[in-house]
Amino acid sequence: MSTSSIGPIDVALLEFPEHTPTGEVAAELVAATDAGAIALYDVIAVRKRVDGTVEGFELSELDGGEFAMSVFAGAQSGLLGEDDVAEAGSVLVPGSIAVVLVYENTWAAPLTTAVHRAGGELTASLRIPAQAVSDQLDALESAL
Repeated sequence: MSTSSIGPIDVALLEFPEHTPTGEVAAELVAATDAGAIALYDVIAVRKRVDGTVEGFELSELDGGEFAMSVFAGAQSGLLGEDDVAEAGSVLVPGSIAVVLVYENTWAAPLTTAVHRAGGELTASLRIPAQAVSDQLDALESAL
């Protein structure tokens, strides 16, 4: 597969209080994958215990609701490893868990291909957290 046929790749860390994720989280990931919006490359689970100890654990421990997180157990491209477990743990609140995702924005692959065919390159990318955008829009609405 040439890089011109790959959309931008993102890494996301979804943090939850211990044992909070429900089947709804997995269902939304399944829906995004089934719709072709994303392709999951890696999914790992990380726990930071109250004492600060960080460990990876099995996705099956996050099973709950209609869809189980273990459905993503096969999403292991090798892009994430033990060093990523430690790095994710370094930003987690003690007593929390996280799911770390590496995914391709497959919706953008045709755009990426067109840019490359035109001689262009994606030279920078920035992700603005949804909460920051929501807060700004709320502030603008309040000012009206």
